[in-house]
Amino acid sequence: MTQQLEPMPTDWRRALAVVAHPDDLEYGCAAAVAGWTDEGREVTYLLASRGEAGIDTIAPEECAPLREREQRASAAAVGVAAVEFLDHRDGVIEYGTALRRDIAAAIRRHRPELLITLNHRDTWGGVAWNTPDHRAVGRATLDAAGDAGNRWIFPELGEQGLEPWDGVRWVAVAGTDRPTHAVDATPGFERSVRSLLAHRTYIEVLTDEDPEAYCRTFLAGTTEAAAERFGGRPAVTFEVFAR
Repeated sequence: MTQQLEPMPTDWRRALAVVAHPDDLEYGCAAAVAGWTDEGREVTYLLASRGEAGIDTIAPEECAPLREREQRASAAAVGVAAVEFLDHRDGVIEYGTALRRDIAAAIRRHRPELLITLNHRDTWGGVAWNTPDHRAVGRATLDAAGDAGNRWIFPELGEQGLEPWDGVRWVAVAGTDRPTHAVDATPGFERSVRSLLAHRTYIEVLTDEDPEAYCRTFLAGTTEAAAERFGGRPAVTFEVFAR
């Protein structure tokens, strides 16, 4: 029998989603986010970069504000009002203490019980190589969950008034080939399509297909692929690390 996925934990109120670029969350977990915000949960987005190197035909200084606007509209489509950017340089985000410190600071500010990030491994299911930015941010987020609760790792954060927060109970990784948990995608699916479609400038460069058809086909494919392992329901999947 195919091993079934567990439902995501529900005994939490605040989540912080940390990814490298605009559109990272929309390709993987916007339907889950829509469902969570419907339930009154607070979700904040933190992006390490503004995605300024993502469109070959638009110079970074023009691209950054455009992609930021699209990301804010995308977040609003699934009920997320708070979107923050760290301004690490797109394409060359480095794993290390500076990135861990920035993420730990955000964890201390927002005090989430649930952290969300994107695939931190070298490949996408052993088929395609993952990008350095995804690997760096995903790994740093997993590490920062512990950093945020230890006052001696980044003591300067305490001096800035950011007291330790050891309340992160889970880190949920989207886009993994080793999922353990899932969320029913049906209630938030249409809003997830609108959320991805908000990145229209990027999508129009990425594909010649009609943008809405592209978004709908991609998201339907990923959520329906998980249905066999989630009671026949289309689902957003996560690999959950408990703390």
